[in-house]
This record gives sequence, structure tokens and C-alpha cells, in this order.
Amino acid sequence: MNFKNFITHTLLLLLLALIQIIFLKNLALFGVAFCFLYLLGILNLPIPISHVPLILLSFGLGLAVDVFYDTIGIHAASASLMGFLRPYWLKAISPTGGYDDSAKPNLPEMGIGWYISYSLPMIFAFSLVFFTADQWGTGGFFGVLNKSILSSIFTVVLAIIVQLLFFKRRREIR
Repeated sequence: MNFKNFITHTLLLLLLALIQIIFLKNLALFGVAFCFLYLLGILNLPIPISHVPLILLSFGLGLAVDVFYDTIGIHAASASLMGFLRPYWLKAISPTGGYDDSAKPNLPEMGIGWYISYSLPMIFAFSLVFFTADQWGTGGFFGVLNKSILSSIFTVVLAIIVQLLFFKRRREIR
């Protein structure tokens, strides 16, 4: 990753964290579907990023959100799990020829079908860990599962909308 891409991804992570903290902290549909838009920053990191920096970035982003949400490491733990699982999931859903080194795992580059099959299970894993830790012993299995499913769908829909509005498609040189 060159310096320009590093700065771009760093600014994207910071911007998404700020949007999450300022605007989306109290956003919940019917008290069950929560939005974790800052996860878009983890999902859009370059495909060839190493495991350790990915997990550290995920942990740092989750910890930054934890500080402002007054949650005791729940975002950090859930985001770290997502950062850990991401390379394995990308490998599991890789196309036949593999990924291009310059390909970014976002909607404009890969298409809607691939993006949903990539992001929905990752965000569901995050949500499942998050709500299990958040409601440990009080929410019940179906309450946790209900919040996880609805929050995952809500987050993926908003991530798709954000990418359609603000992300540019890479121009192909012919």
C-alpha cells in the first residue's frame, strides 16, 4: 500500500468513526436494529493487508468507539474478531482466478452480489459477539439473535447506500 492509499484509508476510518460517534450513537430502528457504519472502514481496507495490522486497526477503531459509547471493550472485541475473520472469509469467497492486487473489497469494485455475500456474514459475526457480550444473561438467545440479524441487515443497507452515494468506481484503462 502506497502512502496515498494509507492516508486515504486512515481518513476514511477517522471519518466513519466520527460519523458513528456523533450521528449514529442513538440511532436504533424500533429499539432492535442498530447501525454500526464504522465497520465499513474495516471492510474496505485493501485485500492484501496482513493479519496483524488488520486486527490492530480493527481493535483501535473499536476501542475509539468504545471510549465514546461507554462500553467496556465490547466494540473493540467484536471489531477485533471481525478483523481476524476477514482474511479467511475473503479467501473462502474468492473468485476462481483470485483477487487482483489492486482490487478493493467495496461495492463499486466488486458488485452488489459479491459485496452482500462478503459484508453480511462479517457484520453478523460482529453483531452476534457484540450483543452476546452486551446482554450477557439478560437478553436471552432469541433476543440476541433478533438484534444481531436486524442490526446486520440495517448496517449492510446503510453501507450500500453510503457507497453508492460517495464511493467512486475505479476507471479502467484500455
